[in-house]
Amino acid sequence: MSKTWFITGASRGLGRAFTQAALERGDRVAATVRAPGALKDLAERHPDSLLALRLDVTDRAACFAAVNAAHAEFGRLDVVVNNAGYGLFGTVEAVTEEAARAQMDTNFFGALWVTQAALPHLRAQGAGHIVQVSSVAGIATFPLLSVYHASKWALEGMSETLAQEVATFGIRVTLLEPGPFRTDWAGDSAHRVEDIAAYDEPLAPFRTAYAADAGREPGDPARAAAALLTLVDAPEPPLRVLMGNLVADGVPGLYQERLRTWAEWEELARSVDFPEAVTPPAPRTQDA
Repeated sequence: MSKTWFITGASRGLGRAFTQAALERGDRVAATVRAPGALKDLAERHPDSLLALRLDVTDRAACFAAVNAAHAEFGRLDVVVNNAGYGLFGTVEAVTEEAARAQMDTNFFGALWVTQAALPHLRAQGAGHIVQVSSVAGIATFPLLSVYHASKWALEGMSETLAQEVATFGIRVTLLEPGPFRTDWAGDSAHRVEDIAAYDEPLAPFRTAYAADAGREPGDPARAAAALLTLVDAPEPPLRVLMGNLVADGVPGLYQERLRTWAEWEELARSVDFPEAVTPPAPRTQDA
């Protein structure tokens, strides 16, 4: 059965790949862009199944208007993909208030507004799938990307909570956690703050690595789109999905390190409750 999608940030990168893949398999898509005409070629090929909408996701009222327009056009929404976002490069000390707020407004609040706008329609249907495009940056951290990380960690927390709240209505939530993909995320799409000279030397290797990787990322947007189609067709989609070999190889070790640290400091962790509230750990059993 064909699906009806609402996809933000569809003009390029993963958003465009998702839009194109859905259209090519016969689905209907309401796709949002900031620049008029960004989807002209897709609209010409799919005039009856693509609704291109101009949207700045930082405008809450505009998000509600766009979602409602899509629902009015197609009659339902099956998959909502919050993809709009960008990277912000700069040290914690140097990032400006304006840059930090703009990053959170787009990457986190934009997804929140679209999600809020879609939920009444999905609840009325008794079904729906909200796909939040997070990142490996919502799991791990790297120098120069602090506020970008903050936006993705916020998205992760909100979305995991959302999944618990809406499961009873037949609504599923999935966080996509991609690694580096061959888009212009680190190129023209990225924002950069003027940094402080004291950080130039210690962080030079990271700047060099980011620049060297741009345009050579292993992730293929078309393959990510194919994976997303498989995901939204699954009867029980997961809350989180890693995307890319680098992420699949690296993330387990990150969690193992966290578990080791927690175990190392478990005694301290257990020392802070009132004595009457202390519950001894359950005895460990051995296999027979």
